Order: sequence, then C-alpha cells, then structure tokens
Amino acid sequence: MKLVKDIEQVQKEDNKISDEKAEEAVRTIIKWIGENPEREGLKSTPKRVVKAFKEYFHGYSVDPSRFLVKTFTEVEGYDDMVIEKNISIRSHCEHHMAPIVGVAHVAYIPSNKVVGLSKLARVVETYSKRLQTQERLTMQVAKLIMEVLKPRGVAVTIDATHQCMTDRGIKKENTTTVTNYFLGVFKEDLSFQNRYLRYINKD
Repeated sequence: MKLVKDIEQVQKEDNKISDEKAEEAVRTIIKWIGENPEREGLKSTPKRVVKAFKEYFHGYSVDPSRFLVKTFTEVEGYDDMVIEKNISIRSHCEHHMAPIVGVAHVAYIPSNKVVGLSKLARVVETYSKRLQTQERLTMQVAKLIMEVLKPRGVAVTIDATHQCMTDRGIKKENTTTVTNYFLGVFKEDLSFQNRYLRYINKD
C-alpha cells in the first residue's frame, strides 16, 4: 500500500507545472492580446500573476475536512440551529475564470457536538479558492459538514455576482445568483427550512 502511495506521489510531482512554465504561459497571453511582455510595466507581470493565482486557488492544496475535526461536546444540551451569516466569498468560475463575489450563509443543527464558528468560514473559504460553479460550491460545503459533523441537518445558501455575466457576454450588471442546498431535517421538515430562510433574510 505504501509503495502505491509513493508511486502516486512521484507521479504527482512529475506532473507539477513549475512557476517558470506558468509565467511563460502568462507571457504568451500578454503577447496574444497584442501587448509587449518586455516593456517596463509588464516585465514583472507574469511573476505577479502566478503569485496571485497561488492565492486565488490555494484551496487545491488544503483538505477542508481538517477544520471540522476539533469539536466541543460541552454545549449543555444545545440542539437548535447554529447559523453563520454573511461569510464573504471570493471565487472564480470554471468556465471563464472570472471572479465570483458574494456571501454564504451556513446553518446546522448539532447532534451532541458543535464546531468552532470560524471553522465553518474556513470550509467555505477552502472550497471557494478553487475553480467553481456556484451550485457545486454550495453542495460541497453542505455535504462535508453533514459527513464530518453528522448533525441533524445542514443548510447552505450562497448569494453571489458572477463577473462572467456582469462584465462580458450579456453584461447584466445587477444580476445576482442564489443557490440553496438542504440536508437532513432542513430537507425533510419545511418548518426548519422556513425558519432558516427567515433568519438569513433578516437585516
């Protein structure tokens, strides 16, 4: 088993693209749009773009489940909704690599244990720092929380603006997209779902 893992690791390292190759790809795009990558203002742009992309897409190097490992059981029997509202999202769509900017609301109903509130935001952050569709992002957050924490239910809502719609193509500046995903009692019992929706829509 270890030998297989070692081989997979070697293959992964062999397939890794170097910073230098990534920078050369940026230079090619700069030429393609009709600019000169050697002029003063653009000479360092490839290096800066690669550095920025490492930040934009660092979610590929992080396992979000690790943020949900540490839990607390001393909650004195608390078994109602835990909601974290307005978690900021900065992601990129996988179709045009254009920014997705918005907020996420995450709720769960604990079953004997809770997780630190910042950990929910870290899960959202990790998945958002990958090329995404909003629908997949919403589902990934909900399913991971359900799988790791095993709560009675999970609800996730994302409300975001897609620059692939506002800055190109149809160019509808005020368009936002809302996605919801419900698991457990949030899906089975509309009273929980309705309470959640009322809470997240309060000013």
